[in-house]
Amino acid sequence: MNRNFSIRLIKKRLSFYLPCLFLLLLTAGSLASCGISDSDRTNLPAMTQGAGSQMPVPLPSESHLRAFTTVQSLSDGDFTPAAPEDTPRNSFTDLSVPTYVTKVEDTYFLVDCYHNQVIFHDNLSDPLTDWQILTDEIDKGHTLASDGTVYLVDDTEGNRVLVFEKKEGVFYHTQTLDEAGNRPHYIVYDAPTDTFYVWSSMNGEMYLCRHDPGDPQMYLTQIRSVDALKETYVRSFTIDGDDIYFVSGIPGTPAIIQADLSTFEVRKTYPVPDAIAGMVQLTFAKGNCYITVSTDINGSQDYATILRAKDLKDLADGNYEDIYDHFIGGGTPYYISQIDNTYYLTEHRIPGHALWKFDITEDGVENVEAVY
Repeated sequence: MNRNFSIRLIKKRLSFYLPCLFLLLLTAGSLASCGISDSDRTNLPAMTQGAGSQMPVPLPSESHLRAFTTVQSLSDGDFTPAAPEDTPRNSFTDLSVPTYVTKVEDTYFLVDCYHNQVIFHDNLSDPLTDWQILTDEIDKGHTLASDGTVYLVDDTEGNRVLVFEKKEGVFYHTQTLDEAGNRPHYIVYDAPTDTFYVWSSMNGEMYLCRHDPGDPQMYLTQIRSVDALKETYVRSFTIDGDDIYFVSGIPGTPAIIQADLSTFEVRKTYPVPDAIAGMVQLTFAKGNCYITVSTDINGSQDYATILRAKDLKDLADGNYEDIYDHFIGGGTPYYISQIDNTYYLTEHRIPGHALWKFDITEDGVENVEAVY
């Protein structure tokens, strides 16, 4: 082969391959600068946008693990709306192990766990028999969460998530997510990440669910896990900025786990005494940590209480205050929720004291009042 021809051929090939190599190096550098781990690279479409992140969030419909199953579509031409007054009313005069209360727009929702239903009403003063039934298709459900478009309810013993939509004052069951882990127990909608977080309480898995803007169709976009909680019953989690906290559960090593919200990588572990190992929920308010406790490490509800601590690291040394006497005490406190500027506590084991309202100030709990 002619020497000049060989040189020209080599230069031609270099002129083609060098720009491609440069582009590959530039792409790799960009991914590294975003802090994307090897595990996340395999699941980029499912990532959510954390605080401060510059990564665009793909629409759920473009890439997802699976779509929720459609039960009925309110946009179908053959859909016939029901009258609001035809929605069944609650027949129970009391609550049986209520777990959660929340408010969406002008409607209150109460999860009546052992009555296997979620009820709703426009105020908290009318008798419970004035409330209407959102659903009684659940078995020991615990929470409801909404972004204003869809309403998600966990069907704990059915390992499902039910989706409801509201039209002309009536709620309809429109979608279902089956096989949602092992006893899904707690759902939160987090606006900054535009994501519903569904906690599978028995195996340390979190199901991340979203829908496209303007479209109620729900998608499961990612499943994350905390290995340390795979064999532990954990009742809830708390999202605080870029962090997510998992309360102590049983069995296992009693501790609160603080993890990164975007990766679930454990950042800190806060050991807790055996007497408060079976926690229910952690609430940050007015510079303090409020913790509801259901059982000790052996599962005894005799240790049920409510605690206040200045810092989570104080718990290991027993440096916390028992504040359950503000609510009479003696029962089992469950979830705390904030509605407007007031806090609410669900509780069981004490007849006539199933739902409380109260204020939290810098001095502690004040203005405690039994609602139901």
